[in-house]
Amino acid sequence: MTNGIDIRNLTFCYGEKKILDDLSITLDTGQFIGIMGPNGCGKSTLLDLLVGNLKPLNGEIRLNGKNLTRFSRRQLSKEMALVPQNFYINFPFTAEEIVMMGRYPHMPRFSQPSAADRQKVEKVMRMTETDRFCGRFITELSGGERQRVVVARALVQDTPILVLDEATSNMDINHTLGLLNLAAGRVAEKGTVVTVLQDINLAAIFCDYLIFMKTGTIVTHGRTDAVLNSESIRTVFNVDSKVYPEPYTGAKQVVFKR
Repeated sequence: MTNGIDIRNLTFCYGEKKILDDLSITLDTGQFIGIMGPNGCGKSTLLDLLVGNLKPLNGEIRLNGKNLTRFSRRQLSKEMALVPQNFYINFPFTAEEIVMMGRYPHMPRFSQPSAADRQKVEKVMRMTETDRFCGRFITELSGGERQRVVVARALVQDTPILVLDEATSNMDINHTLGLLNLAAGRVAEKGTVVTVLQDINLAAIFCDYLIFMKTGTIVTHGRTDAVLNSESIRTVFNVDSKVYPEPYTGAKQVVFKR
């Protein structure tokens, strides 16, 4: 494989607890890829391995044919940007300073941000509606506001691959849809989005490709229309559901029994 993400026989453990078990999958570029599964099944761990925050016990990840271990941190940060599920920082940086951190991989060492860097930060903060609190300290913002700042930092990093780990969990529906539409726009420009989502119906609307995980393994994966069905949901989540085409969204939607 020369382009995309190739995951081969990936195994990871925390101590003696196996989190991922011989996981293999190939992901093509230019897709909006959703990862779904119950809590504790290894979704976030897979993303941490993907962006190089963790190292596998066995197996490997190749990005565009190159083993991830051969990338420096700086090189990898030009390829992938992560929005983590939880972002904690105690030092009172302003929101604008946090977003500017996304430009660091593109700046010469020990240099100040250029006019182009500042323009890009201003543009992304307007797009994400974080410009209204650009001068406020990150420690003063609500959880949802802080998460939007972290999203802006990832977008300004300007990478081909955007990785979202439940990035909308603290956001209201308006800003959730705004973020997912921004991510979909990246895919339309031939980028790739890999996201963990808990909301199956949002995944059905936005994702081209779904991966269903359970207990550290992949149960099924493929185009959303092909794998999003009541059988997959029952196998992965152990709940009954009805999956039907919804004309209003133009996508399949899911309803559940009480």
